[in-house]
Amino acid sequence: AGRHPYHKAVVSTQSTAGRHPYHKAVVSTQSTGGGSNSMNKLAVEATLINQNFSQQCLKREQKQFARPNPFVSKEDPEEPSSVCYRYRKFPLLGPGEAYTVICRTQVDAVTSSSTGEEQLMCIKALNEWDLKGGNSEWRQKLDTQRGDILTTEMKNNKCKLAKWTVSSILAGADLLKFGYITRSMPRSSSESIGHAILSTQQFIPKQFAAQISLDMNNAWGILRVIVDKCMQLKDGKYVLYKEPAKPILRIYKVPQNTFEENDDSDVDQD
Repeated sequence: AGRHPYHKAVVSTQSTAGRHPYHKAVVSTQSTGGGSNSMNKLAVEATLINQNFSQQCLKREQKQFARPNPFVSKEDPEEPSSVCYRYRKFPLLGPGEAYTVICRTQVDAVTSSSTGEEQLMCIKALNEWDLKGGNSEWRQKLDTQRGDILTTEMKNNKCKLAKWTVSSILAGADLLKFGYITRSMPRSSSESIGHAILSTQQFIPKQFAAQISLDMNNAWGILRVIVDKCMQLKDGKYVLYKEPAKPILRIYKVPQNTFEENDDSDVDQD
């Protein structure tokens, strides 16, 4: 198992907060440095934390599935990250024509329950980046006020948590594991910012969905509306755009070669 070689998804930070961290970075004079708190840097940091944390939670022995990773060949020079892709089929119900949705889902680990039953797990990481005066609030409060910290994350990163929860449910995962990660401040200006794992917490995906007021029936209904609208459009390439901080979706038609030229180089530069 391994990651798709052209995987470009980045993990957002504070996407549903009242004020985006980018605005703080402009006037930041903390030892963390304004540059490390820019919008793009925070997204890259959160993405790398999630990729590394999911691998650090694993043991060396691997679970072998019936089929090999579809994105990895024997000629690949490096060993891929350990993940499992599951292709699952769902009926998309609603008025009119019925549709079938095929999802490529991802599971990060296999574990055992107290009864020895095999369970599938998705692993994600929540990271603390805004160290006030160089001090970690999570280090001080995580053991005694974990519920408050998670509630704050639900407020500031509701979209990210909902996305992770939906992904876990679609994958048929039995558990959703969160890691709480904070920054380790460098001792000198020549050192880069490090990170420390403070704690972990596990949830049953459907129960966590109820905790964050995520209704899967509503989610499927939204998808059905989007599919019905797209089926009315002429053949072509379109962009589905969500208005920031507004419950509005827009569909724009774009030229057929949009996003194809210099796509990889643009991502690397970001």
